[in-house]
Amino acid sequence: DLTGIIRSRVGGFRGKLIPGFVLNALERLIHQDELNEVLEKTYPKEGAEFAAGVYDYFNVTLKPVGMENIPSGGRFIFASNHPLGGLDGIGLIALLGKKYGDEGIRFLVNDMLMNVEPLRPEFLPVNKYGSQGRGAARAINDAYASDRQIIIFPAGLCSRLGDNGEVRDLKWNKSFIAKAVEYKRDIIPVHFIGENSQRFYKTARRRKKLGLRINIEQALLPSELCNARGKDFTVVFGKPIPWQSLIFAGKPQAAIAEDIKNTVYSLSDTNFSNVPVSLY
Repeated sequence: DLTGIIRSRVGGFRGKLIPGFVLNALERLIHQDELNEVLEKTYPKEGAEFAAGVYDYFNVTLKPVGMENIPSGGRFIFASNHPLGGLDGIGLIALLGKKYGDEGIRFLVNDMLMNVEPLRPEFLPVNKYGSQGRGAARAINDAYASDRQIIIFPAGLCSRLGDNGEVRDLKWNKSFIAKAVEYKRDIIPVHFIGENSQRFYKTARRRKKLGLRINIEQALLPSELCNARGKDFTVVFGKPIPWQSLIFAGKPQAAIAEDIKNTVYSLSDTNFSNVPVSLY
């Protein structure tokens, strides 16, 4: 219910001043009716079962590669690139939720995604446009201290098209390095192979050239999800990076985060060409 969400976040009299035609246009832009149909078709599924149901609804195939690199025991931070803005996160929940159980994973996400109720138990909300509440910050630290597996997109935003024509994440936030050391968690690099449409990347570049700070291209991400119908994606899991190595790297944490980002992009399904895989 985008209208309800926006008006509640803006609040009070200002929320009521937003013209109805603007809200209706936004509802069409984000494919609200189709997204609600997904929720209806997958109800009452939750967690990994719901995530798999979304893939089934859109007839999307996800091929996991390198899952043998994930040790049978241990507490990890799964650090992934963020190419799609929707199906990548849903796919990781489907795979890792199936492996560890819904209670065994927590995913750091934009707090707006808490409106997706079937995935709410797996989500840890991060307020990207305001101060992080004490309760939310405490919940994040409690999750890192627990035995649950943590999933994170260190870039925060999904990938963009660079001047060299390559689609890559923006700068990775170094905070996951600090958390790995503090809570003694090895990091598993994850490369989700996929891209959005040129429409998304061109909109982002035009917005940047105009000097607009509002991330208007984010409104296109639901349509990117809906337009992915029938596509195939691959997600590659690399070998764990010991948390102790982060201490002795002799580099600033921002540089280590960049190194791990480069490690993620060095992973591909061709690295595991002789390893049998199964289609999820």
